[in-house]
Amino acid sequence: MEAYLDNAATTKPLASVRQKMEETMETAYGNPSSLHKKGLEAEEYVEEARTRIAKTLRAEPGEIVFTSGGTESNNQAIFGTALAAKRRGRHLITTSIEHASVYQPMGFLEEMGYEVTYLPVDEYGHIQKEALEAAVRSDTVLVSLQYVNNEVGSMQDIAALSRLVKKANPDTLLHVDAIQAYGKLPICPKREGIDLLSVSGHKIHGPKGSGILYIKNGVRIQPLLYGGEQQKNRRSGTENVPAAAGMGQAAWELGQTLSERTERLYQLKEHFITELWKALPDCRIHALSGKRETDRKAIRQTAPHIVSVGFAGVRSEVLLHALEEREIYVSSGSACSSNHPGISGTLQAIGAEKQFWDSTIRFSFGLFTTEEELEYTVAVLAELVPVLQRYVRK
Repeated sequence: MEAYLDNAATTKPLASVRQKMEETMETAYGNPSSLHKKGLEAEEYVEEARTRIAKTLRAEPGEIVFTSGGTESNNQAIFGTALAAKRRGRHLITTSIEHASVYQPMGFLEEMGYEVTYLPVDEYGHIQKEALEAAVRSDTVLVSLQYVNNEVGSMQDIAALSRLVKKANPDTLLHVDAIQAYGKLPICPKREGIDLLSVSGHKIHGPKGSGILYIKNGVRIQPLLYGGEQQKNRRSGTENVPAAAGMGQAAWELGQTLSERTERLYQLKEHFITELWKALPDCRIHALSGKRETDRKAIRQTAPHIVSVGFAGVRSEVLLHALEEREIYVSSGSACSSNHPGISGTLQAIGAEKQFWDSTIRFSFGLFTTEEELEYTVAVLAELVPVLQRYVRK
């Protein structure tokens, strides 16, 4: 039996997504900037996708900019804001548990003379609101926060945090990395006070190499790409029509049944954690508050699709490959950092015990995950973990 439980890294594209992309490549192969019929056909696919994605966010189509994925969207939001507002201020705020596509641009800006404040989080991965409120200054141009942490699944109360930011400085922009939240949770940028929002297509059963950056009307950012003036001069370059169309199809389909799918993911998560604790009572579920007898409420205060589990005495890489041999596919952390293995900064930031820093596996669910896959995974873990623990002790 195969169990693909690495959906936070990437998801299997929907059949309709593959069909939509093939359709565009077969019939709408013109350049969407061309003025002839074939160009207009391609442009229609791009605009249809833009409109579909905008509807899922209750946004205007003109607020949607297509990108090559979440990394570009995050970079565009951070660098674009910092460069556009440099005369007003050079102070930015983020947290200690952000994705590499946020904290590495922040580090580069520090080298360029900007000042960055890195906010601490509590043991559940939540931002300390008092720290955020105190950090916002008159020269703060941007606050960049994750909606859902990609490693441990903690969720931020974005609307409440936005109110704090805007109260302290109405001119400070709020960027939200919603790459692990979009398609799993209801998001409304205008209602939640979000100025910029990053989304990735391949996290929602769309194509790799697709993404969007929501830019609220009236927000000015500096483009990173020049040379074509596409997308209202916010991102030059010929649009990737198949990728945009595929992402639009995925967004539209998932948007039709968002509440039902979110509920199903939570049910899968609850079942997995319950069975895991029965089989391996000493394992540690990171970022999960509450006692086991009340864990259902605690589980629903985390993302519906991510479970980060520490297995003391077992190196995560060893367990990952042992599971792979049984056709169970998982991650030891963020896929974008797995090429450079080391100690997770997120686990350190939430105060996880040192024995779990290199002994944690991330299980993540998607549209095609089944209860049978989860039960199979728990059975294999119950078999492997005690053996590996004995081997390590020797």
